[in-house]
Amino acid sequence: MNMPFTAEAITLTAEERAELEEMTKSRTLPAGDVFRARLILMLADGLAYRTIQQKLDTTAPTIARWKERFQQQRMQGLLEIRHPGQKPSVITAALQAKVLEATRHKPKDGSTHWSCRKLAQQLGVSKDTVQRIWHKAGLKPHRLERYMASDDPDFERKAADIIGLYLHPPQHAAVFCVDEKSAIQALDRLDPVLPMSPGRAERHGFEYYRHGTLSLYAALDVRSGKVHGKTAARHTSDEFVNFLEQVVGLCKPRQDIHVILDNLSAHKTQKVASFLQQHPNVQLHFTPTYSSWLNQVEIWFSRIERDVIARGVFTSIRDLSRKLIHYIRGYSKTARPFNWKYSNVHHRVSPC
Repeated sequence: MNMPFTAEAITLTAEERAELEEMTKSRTLPAGDVFRARLILMLADGLAYRTIQQKLDTTAPTIARWKERFQQQRMQGLLEIRHPGQKPSVITAALQAKVLEATRHKPKDGSTHWSCRKLAQQLGVSKDTVQRIWHKAGLKPHRLERYMASDDPDFERKAADIIGLYLHPPQHAAVFCVDEKSAIQALDRLDPVLPMSPGRAERHGFEYYRHGTLSLYAALDVRSGKVHGKTAARHTSDEFVNFLEQVVGLCKPRQDIHVILDNLSAHKTQKVASFLQQHPNVQLHFTPTYSSWLNQVEIWFSRIERDVIARGVFTSIRDLSRKLIHYIRGYSKTARPFNWKYSNVHHRVSPC
C-alpha cells in the first residue's frame, strides 16, 4: 500500500514565519505571493505533497520548484519577479503627432469616426497607446456636440438689451419671458404602467394612442420666478394677444411691462401692433434669431417637459391641459427666480 509522501520539512526562522503568516492574511498582495507563502508554511509544517496539492489546487512539480527556490534564496526567492512582462511602450512626439493627425481624418471604411481599436489596427500600435494619446490631447471622437450660430446682424444690441433686463431690471417695472410650447402630444399608453420596485425602473408599454395636441403659453416673471400659463388648441395671433391681455391683468394699472419673446410670425401681426397701441406701457423685446438661450422661459420649459410631459399618460386633451395647469400652479407656489448670468460679456456682447 502506497503511503502519502511527506516532504522534508523546511526550517523557518521566527521572522520568516511571522512574515509568511502576515502575507497569507493580506488582501492587497498579488494572489501569487499569497499562494507561495501558504505553500512554504505548509512545507514547514511537514504536510505531504498530496495534501498540499489538494489544499492549494496545484501540482507536485510546482511545490518542488518553489521549495528549492526558497531553500536557495529564502524570502527573496518568493518575492523576486521572474516574469517582468513586456516593457512599457514609449510614446514619442512623432507617434503622438501621427495618431492625432490620423484622428482628424475620417476612416476610409465609410464610418463617421474612429474607435481606439480601429485606429490602433490602422496604425499598427496598441489600443492603449491610442487611448493615452487621446486622453492627453482631450480628444473624444465618439462625442458630438451641436451648435447654432445666430445670423442676426443686430445680435449685439438685442442681446445686450435683454441681458440688461435680467441683470438690471427697470425699477418698479415688470419683466416677463414669454413663449409657446407647441404641439404637445396627449399620449395615452395602451398597456398599464408598471410602477418601479426595488431593482427595477418604472416601465411603460411601447404602444400608445394619440388623442391630439395642444399648445402651452407661458409667461415667466423674472423677478419672482412665478409662471402664468394658458393652454390653447393652436398657437395663433389671436391666442397670443389674448394671453398678453392676461399677462397685463397680472400687473398693476399703468405699470411698465417688458416682455421678452422670440421672432415667431404670430408675435408680429397687425393684431399685436393694435394691442401695443392700446397698451403703451407694454414693450416687446425680441431675441436675436437662433438665440432661444436668451429667453429664461426656455429653462422652465425644460423642467415641465421633464417633470410632466415626457413620462406623462394623458387620457384626453382636456386631461393634458388639466395636468399642465396643475403643475404650473404648484410650481408657482414655491417658485424662485433663476440665478441667470452671462459670464463672458466679451463674447459678441460689449460690456456697458
